[in-house]
Amino acid sequence: MTLQLSVRHRFPGFTLDVDVTTPPGVTVLFGPSGSGKTTLINAVAGLLRPDHGRIAADDFMLLDTGAQRFLPPHRRRIGYVFQEGRLFPHLTVRQNLLYGRWFAPRDAQPENLDRVVDMLGIAPLLSRRPGALSGGEKQRVAIGRALLSAPRMILADEPLAALDEARKAEILPYFERLRDEVSIPILYVSHSSAEVARLATTVIALREGRVAAMGPPEQVLSDVAAVGAREVASVLRARVVAHHADGLSELTTAAGPLHLPRVSAAPGTVIRVQIMASEVILAREAPIGLSALNILRGTIVEIQPGKGPAARVVLACGEERLAARVTQRAVAALGLKPGQTCHAIVKSVAVAPEAVGHGQRHQASE
Repeated sequence: MTLQLSVRHRFPGFTLDVDVTTPPGVTVLFGPSGSGKTTLINAVAGLLRPDHGRIAADDFMLLDTGAQRFLPPHRRRIGYVFQEGRLFPHLTVRQNLLYGRWFAPRDAQPENLDRVVDMLGIAPLLSRRPGALSGGEKQRVAIGRALLSAPRMILADEPLAALDEARKAEILPYFERLRDEVSIPILYVSHSSAEVARLATTVIALREGRVAAMGPPEQVLSDVAAVGAREVASVLRARVVAHHADGLSELTTAAGPLHLPRVSAAPGTVIRVQIMASEVILAREAPIGLSALNILRGTIVEIQPGKGPAARVVLACGEERLAARVTQRAVAALGLKPGQTCHAIVKSVAVAPEAVGHGQRHQASE
């Protein structure tokens, strides 16, 4: 299901001006605070009536200011997942889940309760009340409640922002399952590049109310103009080869083998790995005698000087692209030029656990 987002709205000192159509899957609105992410998602939810706009999920029209059509929020069939679970404290988890069904149209085909409970891993929680749940557990229940309302789409406004790193690591795999196992579109707001790398089918990078870039995560996250020099990263597709007794997992990529702290995926699984450009060191010759285990070989395809002392160097490693953020002095000292063979060095511990996630289902069979 495609999602058309054409919204123009003016606030004092700020104008949101977006006009995009996204493919099926998880569309992540990504950008710094104040870039317009929440304003746009509230327009989709019907919590904001924009000055001009057209919002539609396939042929289901939510807003068309030209035709003076504004579907009120309760008729939009949207499942909204907020930063906090917002569960009813006096109801059990089961009762909170079933509450979502009150909003499902009679002619809609609702999700099966048992399937949702199994997908989100909340069967042991059904008799508890929200006060006895962790933050991650509350968010899983909130997702289940949204699914059981038979929504046409799901909106998630920074659903992990209020969680600590352990709880984020707990819930991210469930959002991956949601992406892979539920056919409805998901519009997800985040300012975390690790979440983008793991979850997104399509990324819309917003800057000062406008679209700076749109595309798959590996394309957008490597774009300095879209995400800023410090946030530039590469997203590599990798296949799990083995888990070793020393706690490292061995992966294979188009750029070469990777060894990372143990990943929670079975051998043979295709996963995504985000590598921050600032964590990559370059060498003209294959280095020896290093503690770093990951040395990836590629060909320089682009050198982009920054406004300050840094430069972005992009290597082609088979079909993959790997970006490194180094100083312009290092580029000159090494004599780096497009077309040269170069080696990228990545410390295993430099890849954050939250930056490693499952690839989408259609990738796993390739």
